[in-house]
Amino acid sequence: MAWWKAWVEQEGVSVKGSPHFNPDPDAETLYKAMKGIGTNEQAIIDVLTKRSNAQRQQIAKSFKAQFGKDLIETLKSELSGKFERLIIALMYPPYRYEAKELYDAMKGSRDDLSGYVDPGLALQDAQDLYAAGEKICGTDEMKFITILCTRSATHLLRVFEEYEKIANKSIEDSIKSETHGSLEEAMLTVVKCTRNLHSYFAERLYFAMKGAGTLDGTLIRNIVSRSEIDLNLIKNQFKKMYGKTLSSMIMEDTSGDYKNALLNLVGSDL
Repeated sequence: MAWWKAWVEQEGVSVKGSPHFNPDPDAETLYKAMKGIGTNEQAIIDVLTKRSNAQRQQIAKSFKAQFGKDLIETLKSELSGKFERLIIALMYPPYRYEAKELYDAMKGSRDDLSGYVDPGLALQDAQDLYAAGEKICGTDEMKFITILCTRSATHLLRVFEEYEKIANKSIEDSIKSETHGSLEEAMLTVVKCTRNLHSYFAERLYFAMKGAGTLDGTLIRNIVSRSEIDLNLIKNQFKKMYGKTLSSMIMEDTSGDYKNALLNLVGSDL
């Protein structure tokens, strides 16, 4: 699995797909939902939010084979607004979706770019940390402080991985050997918090809905991208951090088919 994904823990997956899957009837259901005047949005939600991404790709192939149409283009022609954005996000293979999100962000059409990591910059930061500590006599503490305090959590996770390859020891071990006292404690706290990805994504989801307006791109991206990885674990952390469930906040902040599709992806939330 690629470095920017958390390890798949089965209990963390909120969308597990259909155990008795057959793409042909699903494709037919979608065709009927969009045939003629009007659209059966609930039928689309029931199929696509209850299938894994791999299963959705098979449905798209069956849809093309049976009806001679591209499923994504058909969905785009029938849906609109935030609901369309969510459903189309579900249809992209994971890596293609991430590439599209990055491309959109570079064009300025995404509401934030904080989830993107520049691999080259991450490697450079790891090399700078090594040069500032293990490689010299003494420690360039400002270099450690600058990198740890100004980089995003997802970026730092990549930095820590690259650092361990270079130094043959963890960033925590280096901090313990190169610093002491309150500075050591502060740096280790930053690393500990950074390594808790569930807290990071819980925070992103919370602030996507907190206050006036909703950062729908952030909401869609994080729920879609984590639904087959660790969304259930993120939900648990969300409740611990904010005293309310992710589902309850979605219900308060969204509406209509968009809300129903999000809630299906999130799953039960105690």
